[in-house]
Amino acid sequence: MRRITTKIGVLAAAALLAVTAAGPAQGKQPGDAQRTRSEAAAYFVMTDVTRAEFVIKLTDPRKIQHARDLLSGATSSEPHVIGRIDKRPAPYNWRWSFHLRPETIDFFDFAIEVCDATTPYVEDHLDEAGGPFLPGLIWCPWSSKLVREVPQP
Repeated sequence: MRRITTKIGVLAAAALLAVTAAGPAQGKQPGDAQRTRSEAAAYFVMTDVTRAEFVIKLTDPRKIQHARDLLSGATSSEPHVIGRIDKRPAPYNWRWSFHLRPETIDFFDFAIEVCDATTPYVEDHLDEAGGPFLPGLIWCPWSSKLVREVPQP
């Protein structure tokens, strides 16, 4: 029964990320979209129960606004971060050997247990991520919260 529950949870998380990552078509040239996303990026520091700081890059204007609303106190809904891990360091998140792919990042209130882990635990077990640990490389630290916006590196 636990295996079935885990598989259902993984499928649900994958579906959530697929829907989140697939935004509406904008009717722009490919170069324009890349340039706009790069210029419109915003960076936020999140922490978890360990107080370890992890930087995320947001490119979707709606998600950037949600993050800023969380920091200002204008909203308290969906305060936690979810996204797909990229097992490579990012210049803006130099402390860690991985980062969250910006196009997959979203916010949530509640998530399945199979994607929950602290930042240091993910770092220590990064070679196992994508298998039974964080299936599909989906990471949703339940205790995650944004603490501040930082300038573009």
